[in-house]
Amino acid sequence: MTLAYACEPEAAGRQAHVIVVGNQKGGAGKSTVAMHLIVALMRMGRRTGALDLDVRQRSLIRYIENRGRWISSHGAKLPTPQVFELEESQLRQRDAADAADEAAFRVALRRLSDTCDYVVIDSPGGDSHLARVAHASADTLVTPLNDSFVDFDLLGDIDETCAEIVRPSIYSEMVWESRKQKAIAARTPIDWVVLRNRTSTSRIEAKNKQRVGDALKTLSQRIGFRLAPGLSERVIFRELFPQGLTLLDLDGAGVEGEMKMSHLAARQELRDLFITLKLPGLEGEALKF
Repeated sequence: MTLAYACEPEAAGRQAHVIVVGNQKGGAGKSTVAMHLIVALMRMGRRTGALDLDVRQRSLIRYIENRGRWISSHGAKLPTPQVFELEESQLRQRDAADAADEAAFRVALRRLSDTCDYVVIDSPGGDSHLARVAHASADTLVTPLNDSFVDFDLLGDIDETCAEIVRPSIYSEMVWESRKQKAIAARTPIDWVVLRNRTSTSRIEAKNKQRVGDALKTLSQRIGFRLAPGLSERVIFRELFPQGLTLLDLDGAGVEGEMKMSHLAARQELRDLFITLKLPGLEGEALKF
């Protein structure tokens, strides 16, 4: 494990608000959403920690590493999150490896909670013991979902004879179990928010988009998640990865860039998402991005 500090330590016992970005399917934009939430929270002046549970691909960690290198090379004054990097257990016995991974995760989360206001966790695609532990630790669960029935299938199963009949699917069942565990362990709920990601503005796909939206609305009423305004398919959400920047950094000190109309529209989408999350400690506060 590697620990890098970017937050000043406070008294022990502090409890950060934990945001888990989770979905069992890869390619849904989890790391991109996680990084934009991290930068948004830092722009709001909140001390923010980051955990990347995809210890092999490390997309979020690499994003943050790129940010650190860019800041150093350009002398820019941009905030950076506190990072606690996890390493996968090398134990061969699965139960022992799971126990070691869980113990390392809980140490990391406790250390970050002691020094930060919010901790954003990027959960790996797929089902694993560590992903389940992370979900059960969430205060807010954000699930990015590509705007298609291929991704929707993880959340719900639509009856082929009647599109209005929607049943929970594998990921929804995992979240349900996580909610029960959180209620037993902490007696607090998990606020689950589903984000329609990479939505298209094409008229050709409008009918399919409407069908996906209707199915999500039906399912949300059955299993209790909130729907957030979607992020459109925009290059700006991904093209700044090599620099470790987000569109929210384009007006930062030492950053050379011009805010175009498309960038302003993308920023408004992020603002709408942030408002929908209703994170505690930010009530009534004006957005600073």
